[in-house]
Amino acid sequence: MTIKSVGVIGAGQMGNGIAHVMALAGYDVLLNDISQAALDKARATIEKNMVRQVSRGAISEDEMKTAMGRMTTSMTLSDVGQTDLVIESATERESIKQAIFEDLLPSLKPNTILTSNTSSISITRLASRTDRPERFMGFHFMNPVPVMKLVELIRGIATDEATFNACKEVVARLGKTSATAEDFPAFIVNRILVPMINEAVYTLYEGVGSIESIDTSMKLGAAHPMGPLELADFIGLDTCLAIMNVLHDGLADTKYRPCPLLTKYVEAGWLGRKTQRGFYDYRGEVPVPTR
Repeated sequence: MTIKSVGVIGAGQMGNGIAHVMALAGYDVLLNDISQAALDKARATIEKNMVRQVSRGAISEDEMKTAMGRMTTSMTLSDVGQTDLVIESATERESIKQAIFEDLLPSLKPNTILTSNTSSISITRLASRTDRPERFMGFHFMNPVPVMKLVELIRGIATDEATFNACKEVVARLGKTSATAEDFPAFIVNRILVPMINEAVYTLYEGVGSIESIDTSMKLGAAHPMGPLELADFIGLDTCLAIMNVLHDGLADTKYRPCPLLTKYVEAGWLGRKTQRGFYDYRGEVPVPTR
C-alpha cells in the first residue's frame, strides 16, 4: 500500500498538528473541517509553528514553503475520500466519529485506509460501522503533534497486516516512534496518564493539597515537566472526563470513577486553556489557580 496523500478530518489542535507533520514529511495533505474559520485558523497556526521551526534551524525556509504548498483545505467531506489515508481527528465523541465515517463511505476509493486519532474509543466498534474494518485502525498522536515523538497504533479485531504495516511506515517517515497497543479502553498512554490526573483532582477535592502544591509536588518530587492539573488544563478537562468515562464504562472498575470536581468544572464550561479557565485562570498575564 503506497500512501501519497493524506486527508485529515478536523482542523483543531490535533488536526492541524497532524496536517503539519504530514506535509513536512512529503505527503499531499487535505485538511477538512465544517468551519472555514477553523480551516483558516489552522493554516495560520501551522505556518506560525513552521516559522518557529525555521528560526530554530529545525527545518529550512524552502522546506517550509514546499510543505505549505502541499497543503489544501476543504469544507466538503467527500473530497477527503479521494486520499490514500484518512485520519479522523474530530471531537472525542463516538456518535460524531461514527457519523463522519458513515458520511464519508460513499466517496472513498477502494484502497483508502481509514484511521481515527481517538484517544480512548474502541477501534473495533468504529471500524464495524464502515465497509472496510480490515482497512481501519487507530492512529493516536500525542499533543502537541509536531513536538511529541510517539504515535500509538491500535489494531481493531479485523485490522489486517497490510494496513498495520502501511501505517507503521507512515509513522517512521514522520520521524516518530510507534507503540502498538491493543484495542482496550484508552489504550496505553491515556490508560496510565488520565487516571493519574483524575487522582490529582481527587487530591484537590479531598483537600489534601492546593492546586499549586499538587502541581509543584509532582514537578519537583517526580520530575514531571508539568503538574497534573496544569496538564489537565492543557489537554482539556472535557477530554479528560470523556476518557475517564470510557474507562469507567468499558472496564467497570470503580478506580476509574471520574472525580465529581472534574465533572463540576466541565459542567461550568471551565475546560482549561482553550476556554481561558480550568484549574487555572489564564485571562491575565500569569495563570492563577481557581481554587
